[in-house]
Amino acid sequence: MSTVLIVDDDKLVSKLISTCLQSSGYDILTAYNGREGLKSALKNNPDVIVLDIMMPVMNGLEMLEELRTCSDVPVIIVSAFGGSDEVDRARKLGIECFINKPFKIETLKATIDVVCAMNSELLA
Repeated sequence: MSTVLIVDDDKLVSKLISTCLQSSGYDILTAYNGREGLKSALKNNPDVIVLDIMMPVMNGLEMLEELRTCSDVPVIIVSAFGGSDEVDRARKLGIECFINKPFKIETLKATIDVVCAMNSELLA
């Protein structure tokens, strides 16, 4: 069973993603800002992180930059804030995918399924 860390300050979005993924058998962790997300990622070593950009305390790109100093966990950015500079910066930091909000939950779930399957194959 794979663990997904959802880092988004919008609790409704976090709940939507959590509910969908839990019903598919994923273990879910949540954080509501980049600092909480970074702490959770380092403590719990999730299989994939779903990360928003615009958040209080520490934004998603700042979190990703800090995370990359010690972890290569796959990251999927889901954000309404996606200018070309942010997308380019995120890609340079090694994200798996950038999904714009609003999004279809099925698209996000399918992306997570693929990322987790690829990780399982690499670890086997």
